[in-house]
Formats: sequence, structure tokens, C-alpha cells
Amino acid sequence: MEKLTNKEEEIMKILWRLKKAFVKDIMEEITENKPHYNTLSTIVRNLEDKKFVGFTAYGKTHQYFPLIKKEDYYKAYVNKEMVGYFDNSYKNIVSFFAKEEKISVDELKEIINLIENGK
Repeated sequence: MEKLTNKEEEIMKILWRLKKAFVKDIMEEITENKPHYNTLSTIVRNLEDKKFVGFTAYGKTHQYFPLIKKEDYYKAYVNKEMVGYFDNSYKNIVSFFAKEEKISVDELKEIINLIENGK
């Protein structure tokens, strides 16, 4: 599995949420920095080349759908890169968010409960 560019990740997030979409549907979901239709179409075709999306053809138009699960991508890249910023320590990640007050005590208790119950 290849690492995606930021724009490709943005498009994949839309496809994961919509489950299947035409390029025009994806375009409607982009709220900031909308690319030109042809640019977006090229990005989607690149995702197809990378085996992240498949399609169903309806004449000359294609409806795209994810081939890779969001969870699988995050396991492969997002978690790995995030941990890399924190010296490969999940403890450092949690500490950072606690110090920055981005995570509450209740959320920390919930995390502890998940760990203790193996879920």
C-alpha cells in the first residue's frame, strides 16, 4: 500500500464517507480549495492506479468506490507517522494531548478502560 498525498487522502475520506460516488459528487463535498473538475478526475484516476479505488462504468462515466478500508490505511500510515513524531511512544502522544488539554480526564479513563478490557 502506497502513502497518499494530502489531496488524495482528502478524496479518500470523502469516498469512505459516501461509499460510492461520481467525480461530480466528490466535487460537491469539497468545501475549500476546490480543484478544477479535470484535476479532481486525474486525482481519482491516480487513486485507481494505486488500487485504492475501483469503479463501475456507466457508459463514459464512472462511479468510484473504495477498495481499501479506512481502518487499514490508518493502521498502515497514519498511526505509524504519528508515533514517529513522538519517539515511537504512544505514552508521549497521550501526554502531549493531555498537556495541551486536547483530551479530557473522562476520555483518558475511557482509553484506560479500553486497554484493560482488550477492546
